[in-house]
Amino acid sequence: MQQRATPNPAASAFARRGLWQGRRVLLVETFPAGPLQCNCSVLACADTKHCVVVDPGGETARIAEIVAHYDLKVRSIIHTHAHLDHIYGTRDVKQAHGGEICLHRGDTFLYDAFAMQCTMFGLPSHEVSPVDRFVEHGDTIALGKHGLDVIHTPGHTPGSICFEVTDGARTIVFAGDTLFRRSIGRTDLPGGDPRALQRSIRERLYTRQLDAIVVPGHGPSTTLGEEAQRNPFVRA
Repeated sequence: MQQRATPNPAASAFARRGLWQGRRVLLVETFPAGPLQCNCSVLACADTKHCVVVDPGGETARIAEIVAHYDLKVRSIIHTHAHLDHIYGTRDVKQAHGGEICLHRGDTFLYDAFAMQCTMFGLPSHEVSPVDRFVEHGDTIALGKHGLDVIHTPGHTPGSICFEVTDGARTIVFAGDTLFRRSIGRTDLPGGDPRALQRSIRERLYTRQLDAIVVPGHGPSTTLGEEAQRNPFVRA
């Protein structure tokens, strides 16, 4: 969920076209999912066909189609945070494909409040699958011959995390609702902390490789360098 600005309907190479990016060893497909159009990603190692699903907020049939088409094996279902729009399809993905459900422990209270979140948004509730692995800052999530680095970025929620993966010269940061193109995550929801969010962005994102592609939780992609220079809410 974004600070003030609503998700930009314009699409990027990831969010707009949703095309399979197969020119490198990592394969990535990102598409808007669920009623709040959360960016869900399927990220796979082309060599091993192991994949992770990032923020399955819905579109579980599309996830299944991608997994089947590329003959993938889901190893992990990972979450940038536990707001409903990022976890709504988690149980269904787990039941259909397996894989470890990963979350930061700081967002357990939101994950456990799944039914209440459904009521708030007028969506039908269902049982949730338990978290298999609580990840922390500095952990690595295996992805075939690759790994995703976990970056704890509290502020939007206490347990917000980003995932960074490098494929040759290309680095991708899955930023959830921490950082958007020209915006940041809102902090007026339970657990939100505006100072922590600004500190997370400045100290744990803008200090990384600035040409890294940012896949946000909603809307079009950007780069860390663009946001460090032009983001009206938090600049380097």
